[in-house]
Amino acid sequence: MAHAVIVRSMTSDRLATRIQDQIEAPAAKRRYVRSLFGRIAGRYDLTNDLMSMGRHRAWKRLALGLAEIRTGDVVLDLAAGTGDFAIRTAKYAGAKTVIAADLTWEMMAAGRARPESSGVQWVQCDATYLPFPDGSIDRVLVGYGLRNFPDLSWCIGEVLRCLAPGGRLVSLDFGRAEPDWLDRWYLRYLDYSTSVAGWVLHRDVESYRYIPESLRQYPAQRGVTELMQRHGFVRCGHIDLVFGAMAINFGQAPG
Repeated sequence: MAHAVIVRSMTSDRLATRIQDQIEAPAAKRRYVRSLFGRIAGRYDLTNDLMSMGRHRAWKRLALGLAEIRTGDVVLDLAAGTGDFAIRTAKYAGAKTVIAADLTWEMMAAGRARPESSGVQWVQCDATYLPFPDGSIDRVLVGYGLRNFPDLSWCIGEVLRCLAPGGRLVSLDFGRAEPDWLDRWYLRYLDYSTSVAGWVLHRDVESYRYIPESLRQYPAQRGVTELMQRHGFVRCGHIDLVFGAMAINFGQAPG
């Protein structure tokens, strides 16, 4: 009986429509994201491991390499969740200051509880209005966060405002695969796999079904590159991973 309920939930378009309706407008998306990540915070790290089969660690190492963090840098892990990028930076990169910033206090509480989180400063904030002075950050890292910003273009502008001249933004996130037939298959796979993961981990099919629905609204790696260029970032680009199903975007503040 439970299996039948899961299958019906996964194959129903009503859930997708309901999520899309709740993340279409910026204010509504902010509320939805805040509530969603508050509910899943306790098993967020486990989910990353399961859904990527552990490969997210290698992708994050690549992203950190692209950031080229220097001794004395001020590094912001934005939309930090449990602070994976921040913890890795504090442990290995020799930055002067490492800040983990997130909208959801439950995620930050889970991050603070990690034994390796010493040396990370935690700030609760909205990416729409970052509480940092102009030009005060040398590197901004974002792990699976750009899709969650209520107004992506505005938030990219905020990141640029906070970056020092020559500072860098590096983002790892879900992408859109190529060719088109593979992308269609990939999105359908995400519909089913995230529904199963939500049910198994939280008894809530919707918990991770947000991933493919947010991805359908997201401009993905090519669109993010264009947005960064439009805002004034230089040396922009992206690296496709797994045929574009994952991607790393990067760019540099002028100066």
